[in-house]
Amino acid sequence: MNQVPYEFYTQKRWENWLGRAKESGFQIKEPEEEAGKESAIFVNMVDDVILACLKVTARFDKGMLSREKALQITGEIRDIVLSEVEPISEDVDLMIDSIQTSLMGVFIAFECYIMGDYDEGANIEELIKVAVEAEASDDLELALDYTAQCGAIVLKGKSLPEEIMAELPYGIVAEWLDGIDSIAAAMVGSDSYKEFDEKDDEDTT
Repeated sequence: MNQVPYEFYTQKRWENWLGRAKESGFQIKEPEEEAGKESAIFVNMVDDVILACLKVTARFDKGMLSREKALQITGEIRDIVLSEVEPISEDVDLMIDSIQTSLMGVFIAFECYIMGDYDEGANIEELIKVAVEAEASDDLELALDYTAQCGAIVLKGKSLPEEIMAELPYGIVAEWLDGIDSIAAAMVGSDSYKEFDEKDDEDTT
């Protein structure tokens, strides 16, 4: 088997996060200030996955990974975090389900970026609009395609328009875009993913 010398993300890492989600005792009906602290675990879970994928694309951009290898690694990460999770509690399960939907938006963005299946000069607002329209017409495949293009453009450094995001109708496109918004936040928050010291950061969870 072709072994990647650096592990970008592992099953153990995801299971550690699930363990922490279980220990959090998160409840949706808690007072907001308490729920905020508990829900931070879910934000961090998503960020950790995104940073792993950003490390892949940073190496792909530098020519350190081939397109095929970059797609393989992001696919492996996707398989880990989108696999079915054993029930924990009703509220935690709802959050994990929501996270996995958002992460679907993350993975389609990275895949579109790596494949180069997008127009860097495309209008993000228009792409969001047609994605929402496609969802309304029950054409989720088309909605996914337009959302993926938005994500790839965000990975090139553009941001999602705040006013459009604020007015998005609730639905699967909104959840996918939420994941893409998390990519933009992670890229602004830190560029440590561009570092190439291949140290094992397993213990950062």
